[in-house]
Amino acid sequence: MPAIAVLAFVTVGMILFAKFSTLGLFLNQEPTPDPQGPTISGSEVREVITLAGGCFWCTEAYLQETPGVIDAVSGYAGGDAETADYKTVSSGNTEHREAVQITFDPALTTLEKLLDVYWAHIDPTDTGGQFADRGMQYTTAIFYHTDAQREAAEASKEALAASGLFEGQIATQVIPFTTFFKAEEYHQDFYKKSAEHYEQYKKASGRTDFIEENWAKEAALLFLETNAQASHETASGYADREWSQEEIDAAVQGLSSDVQRILVEEGTEPPFRNAFWDHKEEGIYVDIVTKQPLFSSTHKYDSQTGWPSFYKTLNEEALILKTDLKLAYPRTEVRSRSGHLGHLFDDGPQEHGGLRYCINSRVLQFIPKAEMEANGYGSWLYLFE
Repeated sequence: MPAIAVLAFVTVGMILFAKFSTLGLFLNQEPTPDPQGPTISGSEVREVITLAGGCFWCTEAYLQETPGVIDAVSGYAGGDAETADYKTVSSGNTEHREAVQITFDPALTTLEKLLDVYWAHIDPTDTGGQFADRGMQYTTAIFYHTDAQREAAEASKEALAASGLFEGQIATQVIPFTTFFKAEEYHQDFYKKSAEHYEQYKKASGRTDFIEENWAKEAALLFLETNAQASHETASGYADREWSQEEIDAAVQGLSSDVQRILVEEGTEPPFRNAFWDHKEEGIYVDIVTKQPLFSSTHKYDSQTGWPSFYKTLNEEALILKTDLKLAYPRTEVRSRSGHLGHLFDDGPQEHGGLRYCINSRVLQFIPKAEMEANGYGSWLYLFE
């Protein structure tokens, strides 16, 4: 057998061995929930994006280790079949792609940063798969869950095309998210469970050499540096991203019933039995959904009412004041774009203007002073000097 043929045979053998020699290959799995846009866990916002980058072992490994990523789950995205598993998807007889569903904290990272990581480990010009993995099931795609994600993905793709890094057209599709089925358990965190096996596969498939050759170019470094600078500039303050009403509604639906009762039904939590009425730690209080800074501990005082009270807001533009006629006398309701927050009264400290923002604890998230810089609120640290 000619030397070239022997080399090709050995390379393909290594790849096939890496892909198919794990135990429990064709186990059944349950479909994961279908997250549409941001969801809430406690007082923290979680956003979900689904990315197909060829073999999901590699996509998961790169994204899972990215700061700000809460979880990365390997699975099968797209298609209209009612279920999906490794055997059927890898055969190429379905419309599913190997993909990874990323859950991240938008206060710690941005979608733009995650897309930079995504681009930097794939060949975005390949229309037939990725490296040694061929077929539609290995083609690249960004499955967006919201209009904001679609806009960010398209902008990132356009920036990559304009960078001149690749001569061919950027083939990665930007398409709406439909379905996602979690892959078999042995595929999850494969790069940790079988590190040596994973590294052998990544090298044999050609991905390692491609990344080293293409993403170390001056044009690639410039593209990533430019995007990183732009992302830092937009994340430097509270207005780092615009929320559509659709996103806000989806986020609110993910909140607990107690929080929804306040935001949507304009309810009130019990006095002296809420998280922040007697809270004295230094930091800022932000909107539970949009993360806009609303109040600071430097403007907080004990009003003797049992609710967190502030004589000043950090962001008048983030608040909406409305006349509330639910009681026998008119009151001034305080709202954010997320919903009802509390009320504004004129019995506050006279030396500070006489206002009292009486706010429900459950609609606020507290960012401690020590964590403000890391969470993108460094520009507000002057409050504590």
